[in-house]
Amino acid sequence: MSILVTRPDPDNEETADNLRARGHAVLLAPVLKFEPVAFHDESEVGYGAVIVTSANAIRAVAPQLRDLGLLELPLFAVGEHTANVARDAGFTEVIVAGGDAASLRDKVVQSARDKLLKTKSTLLYLAGADLSRDLGGELGAEGFSVVTQTAYRMAPIKIFPREVCEGFAAHGIEAVLHYSRRSARAFLDAARNEGVEISALAIPQCCLSENVAAVLRDAGASQVLVAATPDENALFETLERALRTRLA
Repeated sequence: MSILVTRPDPDNEETADNLRARGHAVLLAPVLKFEPVAFHDESEVGYGAVIVTSANAIRAVAPQLRDLGLLELPLFAVGEHTANVARDAGFTEVIVAGGDAASLRDKVVQSARDKLLKTKSTLLYLAGADLSRDLGGELGAEGFSVVTQTAYRMAPIKIFPREVCEGFAAHGIEAVLHYSRRSARAFLDAARNEGVEISALAIPQCCLSENVAAVLRDAGASQVLVAATPDENALFETLERALRTRLA
């Protein structure tokens, strides 16, 4: 029996390694494909900090970071994984939020209150093409000026790898891991396209957040579990709980 990981490349490989270390067999079905967007910074104002809600934003502009002078700025990362990618890219001052956009907003606001960041600072938000919330607008309401630059897009992949379809057909997949609303929707679309929707939704769906879980519940999944906190370790704990329940 295998765990299906829907996370996009390249992060899915690290997830797979962690699952295998826990004794699980793994199937990979990256349902979104990372596509960088050409980055042209025409702003003439100086930035006070960079904010990112995904490691992919950093990967997308990595070749330009030094030339743009961004590595010298503090970077606010949505969570520890994104923070690690930022450090690897050359950022030295990285402030880590609690794993979601709301905690990132609060971290920026608190940094201004603590005088670590000027309230009137202009922030560069390196964002994806599809935003789940208006983080720039929320920070604007707190007195910040936010320049939002689309750095990447995630394009849905409409079919599963053959071994995944075979796994569903043979009832060889025991749970699915979901990391975002967009990837959950792409998973559902691919399952419908492949004609395996009933099998795909009949097993535990382990979700990083309640927002992700809502997509699966609306589609009719009956075994939807949500991580206690929006991080991968908590998601793995949710997976183990789901598997224990199935065996009970």
